[in-house]
Amino acid sequence: MLKRKIQNYIERYLTSNSNKLLVIDGARQIGKSFIIREVGQRLFPNYIEVNFANDKNGARVFMDANTVEKFYFQLSTIAGDKMHEKANTLVFLDEIQAYPHLLTLVKFLKEDDRFTYIASGSQLGVTLRQTVSIPVGSLEIKHMYQLDFEEFLWANGFGETAITELRRRFEAGESLDENLHVRMLDLFKKYLLIGGMPDAVNEYLSSRNIVEVRKIQENIHHLYGLDASQYDVEHKLKIMSVYNLVPSYMENKKKRVVYKAIEGGDKRWKDYADEIDYLASSGITLAVRAISSPSFPLVESSSKNLIKLYLNDVGLLTNTLYRHEISAVLNDELSVNLGSVYESVVASELKAHGYALYYYDNKAKGEVDFIVDDYDSLTVLPIEVKSGKDYQIHHALNAFAANEDYKIKKGIVLSNERIVHSKGIITYLPIYYVMFLKHRVPEEILL
Repeated sequence: MLKRKIQNYIERYLTSNSNKLLVIDGARQIGKSFIIREVGQRLFPNYIEVNFANDKNGARVFMDANTVEKFYFQLSTIAGDKMHEKANTLVFLDEIQAYPHLLTLVKFLKEDDRFTYIASGSQLGVTLRQTVSIPVGSLEIKHMYQLDFEEFLWANGFGETAITELRRRFEAGESLDENLHVRMLDLFKKYLLIGGMPDAVNEYLSSRNIVEVRKIQENIHHLYGLDASQYDVEHKLKIMSVYNLVPSYMENKKKRVVYKAIEGGDKRWKDYADEIDYLASSGITLAVRAISSPSFPLVESSSKNLIKLYLNDVGLLTNTLYRHEISAVLNDELSVNLGSVYESVVASELKAHGYALYYYDNKAKGEVDFIVDDYDSLTVLPIEVKSGKDYQIHHALNAFAANEDYKIKKGIVLSNERIVHSKGIITYLPIYYVMFLKHRVPEEILL
């Protein structure tokens, strides 16, 4: 079984007697149901799982379950023998977004306090905006993502001792020795090909066959396309058009969405705002918004119309770009620009680690790949991603860091270079150290 970071979070919730319903939100195929099922079956003798997406496409048993009494009755028709006490009965409400009225019913189920509950949702961000009377105070929403690089290392045999030592070296600004660097870079490049979708990772671990891995990725990409179109009939063709063009955006100079290229004609951001918001809210793409005059916190100065879109998983991207030609990634082919691939994996790592995503775009001074809030210094942190040998050439980052109005304390360049070193306030890190760039949330703050 693949080890996931969110497992401990779920265990703490299920043993906490919380008065809120924990909803694990995220795109499909990232392992939400699997990890909830594994933890739930281990902790509760009476485990009940209801997949509302399947129910909606089948018997529709819960379609009219809009009261506590109706819900319990319908539940008893499929799992009556397992409905015992709260301490030993867990009800897993899988794909809860399929029946939005259940999000409203949650408050009353928790108040009734008959069983322990947990839920999962896909497209939840979209559903919440379209549903009235959501009892916000009764929900605890935790976002889940595909395996990040640290979890990929776990899957490949790295234990906690190894990860702890890697983290110590990162925090101390130390380089890895040559042999370990080569191994880390090799695994990182494999991660670029495999990505973090659990089915793809498991296939890689069992067969090491990239052809079989690509089949899984192709199916997931196709499934995401179907998901993107079935939830909004009015805009489904636009949604599909935008989604299918995401890899091509990464290949243009600015790497941002070109609205005229979607359907042709004189199109602008406003013509696709709903579709782009949908794709980002569904979790199948990552939206990175432009900022031309950064200040902390970045949310106050972001632009709505200049947007980069990344696929949520780097393996899906490399499948689309290179298919079975894996040497382009593994061997640093000089004829292939891997910039979009490296940016994609950094975007997904930063997002999974709690950062809101922005990039710097200034007509006069150029573009910096990512900027994130640095809560330690109450300023912003610029991050440049380099896939080639010219990792020390970054004119836009230099101008950004030198601007006194921005009050920058430090900047980061990520590349394949082994040596950790600094020039002024710019620190050069090997690309795999992105796994340790995390927005740290304190466990407790007392006033």
